[in-house]
Amino acid sequence: MATVMAATAAERAVLDVNLKMPRNNQLLHFAFREDKQWKLQQIQDARNHVSQAIYLLTSRDQSYQFKTGAEVLKLMDAVMLQLTRARNRLTTPATLTLPEIAASGLTRMFAPALPSDLLVNVYINLNKLCLTVYQLHALQPNSTKNFRPAGGAVLHSPGAMFEWGSQRLEVSHVHKVECVIPWLNDALVYFTVSLQLCQQLKDKISVFSSYWSYRPF
Repeated sequence: MATVMAATAAERAVLDVNLKMPRNNQLLHFAFREDKQWKLQQIQDARNHVSQAIYLLTSRDQSYQFKTGAEVLKLMDAVMLQLTRARNRLTTPATLTLPEIAASGLTRMFAPALPSDLLVNVYINLNKLCLTVYQLHALQPNSTKNFRPAGGAVLHSPGAMFEWGSQRLEVSHVHKVECVIPWLNDALVYFTVSLQLCQQLKDKISVFSSYWSYRPF
């Protein structure tokens, strides 16, 4: 069992986790360290794309006048590209290998320290904050299992194998929990509305451009 508390800031995840180990029914509790801040890269990237879109719209002097419809269309295309990239960062979680998750540093952000046989990953999927906990066991050097390192995935399944340091490890159990973050849903709605408004402006410019280029005989 695992629980996730809602994020208290745009880039900071606040987690409080209770996990019951199937092996011995031991109940583990760990939480985000109060002295640590860990930024969700998806949120950071989305904000960067929004900032770039705002810069494109505000970088001209207020008295600047567009000379052609094509100039407006070019600007709208650039703005829509940044807004689409921002939305995609929230709707499409990154695929990571297990070594990449192990190297992310997230494991060191909890108190008390996580056991060495646990890996955690946190990501955004649409309007949800998702927490995945992987329980691992070491493969013995004389194991008869055919070692096949797992590739990248949003969610790895039991049986996935990887090499970390000098050890070969296998995922034995996977625990996943999701928590709805209301402001993420608002952000996705705003992205959709913004893209629709940009497209409407492009459509109107295109109509007028066709009218201006029309020359009756």
